[in-house]
Amino acid sequence: MTKPLTGRVALVAGATRGAGRQIAVQLGAAGATVYATGRSSRAGRSEMDRPETIEETAELVTAAGGTGIAVRVDHLVPDEVRALVDRIDAEQGRLDVLVNDIWGADPLISWEKPVWEQSLDDGFRVLRLAVDTHIITSHFAFPLLIRRPGGLVVEIGDGTRAYNDTTYRLSVFYDLAKASVNRLAFSWGHELAAHGGTAVALTPGWIRSEAMLEHYGVTEENWRDGAARDPHFLISETPAFVGRAVVALAADADRARWNQGSVSAGELAGVYGFTDVDGSRPDAFRYLAEVVDAGRPADVTGYR
Repeated sequence: MTKPLTGRVALVAGATRGAGRQIAVQLGAAGATVYATGRSSRAGRSEMDRPETIEETAELVTAAGGTGIAVRVDHLVPDEVRALVDRIDAEQGRLDVLVNDIWGADPLISWEKPVWEQSLDDGFRVLRLAVDTHIITSHFAFPLLIRRPGGLVVEIGDGTRAYNDTTYRLSVFYDLAKASVNRLAFSWGHELAAHGGTAVALTPGWIRSEAMLEHYGVTEENWRDGAARDPHFLISETPAFVGRAVVALAADADRARWNQGSVSAGELAGVYGFTDVDGSRPDAFRYLAEVVDAGRPADVTGYR
């Protein structure tokens, strides 16, 4: 099997579960050395209070064919992020891919409530976890990323810029967080272009994370049963799909064509030809706009 990222070094910030975990795993499957960071480790859980750990992610990266290295980091603490980047520099002398996937704010979100019914402390904590972490990590990682031309930074969010600019996203703090991530990629692309770097905002579709499967009372083996609760669930995708999108970007010598762009995993699958693990190519955000938001009956024909 060809491993196009052999010799490359990646940092997946926020790799404990969901998209981050599978981005790390897919980078490993492509041959990369991957530093998997987050707050949930075997030594203790984050405020997400879920069982997945960064150590498990690193082991999955290695099992997939790469080299996984778990580092417990709170990306809101500058000294911890500085130490992380210093370690990558000392051990590898390079950084080729930075994925900012830090989130960890689900327990703080007041879904579907107006701002006057929300806790300001929780709301501002959401913004710190979702936005400040990405800025702090980029501040310290970019000098190593630009040491060699061709560095790639991927901002993982929820919704493309085009979709989020026209759609209210569930809560003012969630809405602002996800719009900000798209804008960060635009800003990073402006700053990195002169150094041969590329920044892209990338969103998965309706992702079947560990928490989402639990929410629908299904497993990955019988996930289609979730359609009994919401028939639109049939457009959902595994976290591996967005992981393969990151690999496609990282392996593309012409990745700079995406600089400052905002795309979905489904859009990139149409360009690069990768598939989800079941061989399909779900185009979830086109489906959300054309079917769900348009009030049409659930029908994924032509969308996966």
